[in-house]
Amino acid sequence: MLNIIKSALVFLLLANCSFSQKKKLESFSALYDNLTTGENVTAVIEYGKASLISDSGKSKSIDAIGGMKLLPFEYFPKMSVRNEKAFIACSESVLISHPRYGFVINFVKIRFYDDDSVEIIAKYLDPLTYSIKMEELFKTRINNKTGGAVILYK
Repeated sequence: MLNIIKSALVFLLLANCSFSQKKKLESFSALYDNLTTGENVTAVIEYGKASLISDSGKSKSIDAIGGMKLLPFEYFPKMSVRNEKAFIACSESVLISHPRYGFVINFVKIRFYDDDSVEIIAKYLDPLTYSIKMEELFKTRINNKTGGAVILYK
């Protein structure tokens, strides 16, 4: 009887572990399906694998990693706002203490496009005047078998 109880406990423990594991999402359609059915999705961004776009063109990004929950989100079908591609937009603003800029609002906006491309806009805003202290644009793809800097987990 004790062996049956031990076996049942081991089975329940293993089943619980398998349910708590994160699942990687590898496409826009998987992201769309999960967000629109109420799943919690997190984005992890490996900035060093993205292209940093500036007035002077593309350049190498710093080797930093960031992450955010993708709530709230908005979905825009193709041509709904004169957009050639459907996209999902998410943003977050957090007050941080930066070594060079002091206290700033860290604003990050991510757009996921239906061709699996991703645009990330990062801004540091003065918390009193909202003036822009820093602004960067990154371009990359959803991480799948071919790479990409944005890894999605549900």
